[in-house]
Amino acid sequence: MSFDIKRLQKKIDAKFDDHALLEQALTHRSIGRSNNERLEFLGDSILGFVVADEIYTRFPDVDEGIMSRLRAHLVNRDSLAAIAKKLKLSDELVLGQGEMKSGGKHRASILSDAVEALIGAIYKDKGLDEAKCWVLDIFKEQLDSLTLDTATKDPKTQLQEYLQARGIAVPKYTVISTTGLDHNQHFKVECQVESVDESVYATASSRKKAEQKAALKILEGLH
Repeated sequence: MSFDIKRLQKKIDAKFDDHALLEQALTHRSIGRSNNERLEFLGDSILGFVVADEIYTRFPDVDEGIMSRLRAHLVNRDSLAAIAKKLKLSDELVLGQGEMKSGGKHRASILSDAVEALIGAIYKDKGLDEAKCWVLDIFKEQLDSLTLDTATKDPKTQLQEYLQARGIAVPKYTVISTTGLDHNQHFKVECQVESVDESVYATASSRKKAEQKAALKILEGLH
């Protein structure tokens, strides 16, 4: 695929000095070694930091738990895929034949990874300030509509509603172990979700708290 760099930069509203970085950000691993996985790794960290910093500034009186829920509401696979669709990135992705035939250019995981890779590419090309500005711009609508009501529901409820809205079975919680004396017990809980390959574990002083922590981990990982 040959890139029309000028048109592509206009589409995503970002200018690159190193055009190769922009191409790499949109190249899936099914193409070979020169793909966007490393940029996606970098962009994921930058995105988490920028959104966390913005939430910290916008909500000065909330605790860490609420900030985590707000971030999980914003930074997840579906929200990033929606941004990719808004930017019309599907037609710009470089995929191997197998991925193309299986509809990879419309797959949420591939689209969300491409957005994170673009963030990483902008950072490498222009620096943190430019990357931060781009993130805040593409998330402006979601950030402006964010309220504390978003975080009032506990993580278990949020996760259940998230999954049910997408036709996915409700999570399964299992107590793996209980340790300690009666007055100082620790519960280890496993949370299994159909759409998540690996189980998530959490430990807390009660079963309920452990389940909530596990649900929050799942929510934060859905991207």
